[in-house]
Amino acid sequence: MLSQDLCTLFQRDLQRLAQQIAAFPDEASLWQVAAGISNSAGNLCLHLVGNLNTYIGAVLGHSGYVRNRNAEFTTQHVPQAVLVQQVKDTTNVVERTLTALTEAQLQTAYPDEVLGDPMTTQAFLIHLYGHLTYHLGQIDYHRRLLTQGQALQFVN
Repeated sequence: MLSQDLCTLFQRDLQRLAQQIAAFPDEASLWQVAAGISNSAGNLCLHLVGNLNTYIGAVLGHSGYVRNRNAEFTTQHVPQAVLVQQVKDTTNVVERTLTALTEAQLQTAYPDEVLGDPMTTQAFLIHLYGHLTYHLGQIDYHRRLLTQGQALQFVN
């Protein structure tokens, strides 16, 4: 079932997000922005948490989450442990919501027209997964720039 496959992928990469955030050498480095880079790793993490809690948790799972997108990019100095916990909490929301979706629900129109065109819930979830992995890669590069290239070994 596609919803279970998507759930597995989201779980894996949200775990990797938590590992990336925890691997920053100190909290200050989470909020550093290198020359030519627009957003810190901390802000990208807040953005991913807000994005998934909105489009999966609130819209599909009716969690009641209310997004403050501007704060995702302006908030600074959230402690590392708090960010990691937010990622774990988001993982739980995503898992609960995706495992409850039926195949028929995946084929229906996503309730909000987010990208300017209607699309199925399935297509929008695939888009959200791509968004997660795009920013996860950016966070990895931020961390490597600040730690002289230390790669992480992920456990699947």
